[in-house]
Amino acid sequence: MGLNINVLIADWSWLGEVPPHRRLKRLRDAWYADETGLWEFGASTVEGDWEWPLGPGSTHFGIYEFRRTAGSYKAHFRAGHQWESVRDYADPPVRTALDTLLAGLIWDGPDGTADHKEPGIFSDDPGVDHGVLVARSPTSVRELAAVWRGVEPRLEELRAPFDEHAAAPGTWCGEFHEFTDLLEDWGRVLAEATRRGWAVVGLSD
Repeated sequence: MGLNINVLIADWSWLGEVPPHRRLKRLRDAWYADETGLWEFGASTVEGDWEWPLGPGSTHFGIYEFRRTAGSYKAHFRAGHQWESVRDYADPPVRTALDTLLAGLIWDGPDGTADHKEPGIFSDDPGVDHGVLVARSPTSVRELAAVWRGVEPRLEELRAPFDEHAAAPGTWCGEFHEFTDLLEDWGRVLAEATRRGWAVVGLSD
């Protein structure tokens, strides 16, 4: 799991102006644009906050910097793994909600078949859309955001079972606060995308 992940929210009206097979290129071109994009132009990175491109691209997308992940997908993968160790001990409504949330974003699901890429957002050709790890339309984002709002107040219920069955200090998301911080960061992404009516996209370089 040597992947990195960049989690973006993107203006759906702007992204949807072009056919699915051209959307990833449009997003990457804006991201990497000289002086107006986000790639290596000198912006400071603040964990737990947003980076917005310069120039006209600032109205089209933003990137969220997750806390304590250093951009690695390992933290997200491990959060899914930790959830597998805890979920049998969660109250059924909490289990159902986090199953839905995490399977929609970073977890492979109880049977290993969850797909984090919603059909129709980008091309179905993996050669065209190489590097897409997460793709959620505004409708799906709103649904996941609603799930998050419902379950967030109950996360503390998971502390004891996490400490007993999933704690692994020194590893990615190996402590309860690291696990919940990652979930809260995803909640912030979903909330801001919902507020704007935008899509959520997770990309590997």
